[in-house]
Amino acid sequence: MPTSQAERSRRLRHRLTIRTRLTLSYAGLVTGCGAVLIAIVYLYMRYVPSYHIVDISESAPGSPSTPSGVARPSDAVEITSVSDFLDTLLVASVIALIVLAVVGGTVGWIVAGRIIKPLAAINDAATRAATGALDHRVGLGGPKDEIRDLSDTFDRMLASLERSFAAHRRFAANASHELRTPLATTKTMIDVALADPDADAEGLRSLAERVREVNRSNIETIDSLLDLANVYNGTLAHEPIDLPEITDAVIGELADEAESAGVTLAAVTGKATAVGNPVLVRQAISNLVRNAIRHNRPGGHAAIGLSTTGTGTRVTVTNTGELIGQETADALVEPFVRGSGRTLTRRSGHGLGLAIVATIAAAHDGTLTLAPNPEGGLTVHFELPRIPART
Repeated sequence: MPTSQAERSRRLRHRLTIRTRLTLSYAGLVTGCGAVLIAIVYLYMRYVPSYHIVDISESAPGSPSTPSGVARPSDAVEITSVSDFLDTLLVASVIALIVLAVVGGTVGWIVAGRIIKPLAAINDAATRAATGALDHRVGLGGPKDEIRDLSDTFDRMLASLERSFAAHRRFAANASHELRTPLATTKTMIDVALADPDADAEGLRSLAERVREVNRSNIETIDSLLDLANVYNGTLAHEPIDLPEITDAVIGELADEAESAGVTLAAVTGKATAVGNPVLVRQAISNLVRNAIRHNRPGGHAAIGLSTTGTGTRVTVTNTGELIGQETADALVEPFVRGSGRTLTRRSGHGLGLAIVATIAAAHDGTLTLAPNPEGGLTVHFELPRIPART
């Protein structure tokens, strides 16, 4: 029975919020203090000191005396008036107040320590995070109350910051690699040309053309980075979007590139409308179709489908291509990651297309999911919510 009662008490404490527990603590403290005060006053008045109460009505005027038959203690305090009683009560109350202050301070110190202990743990975690360490968590246990919610929210914030900083570090490293490689290539070509004493005008012209091509690739990479930054920092203006019209326009723009790559670009299937930023949505669909063409095989095909789901509007782009795993597909949304590796070849893209699409989806509170096809290639779902979460 005692064990069962203790278990029920523990479960009850875990169900109470911090506000309820503080309220009960304060009410209990005040009630307990009142009880202690009454007990101290009563004990003092009852036992310290002895009293000799004189009934003035039974005593001779001007000469108070002890009634017959009543023995007066030698150390008794004689109370002959209301003033004497109040003075004695004041002394008892002051003593009780002093004792109560000491007890209340001790109990308050203990209770306050128990209350702020979780806050101290959160503060320690915040102090470590301020130094740049984000790999720790508060991990607060106990009842599901306001402090526990604060701790869980802080842990989620730390996890989000850790992922963001890791992504930024990878982005900086990848961007440095992407920009350094063509610069190093250009330097090598120029050094080779300068080291050749027999270089003629035709050779220098060929060098200039190759340098121009590398420079063009650098400009495209920088433009893609600017597009990515604009999506991060832009303020979206939502309006109705006719997705069939946009996808038809994108297919028309990329028809020549698909024909040159030997990829059959199928017509759009399905109809759907969405609410969002038309410019960004068009850019996202264009990037998806361009990736479906460039990361394909000669004689392959790419298709765009529009549909309405229970949560929103979906644009589905499928293509044929090499077999890849789910882990590789999930990594393709990171900047500068390509399915065939990091080597940059002509017209293979810069590894920023899907990163831009993922950012556009996140800016619309939508989702981007990539699923490898069993026969090769990818199926990409770009989904927008029915109504925007931010206006």
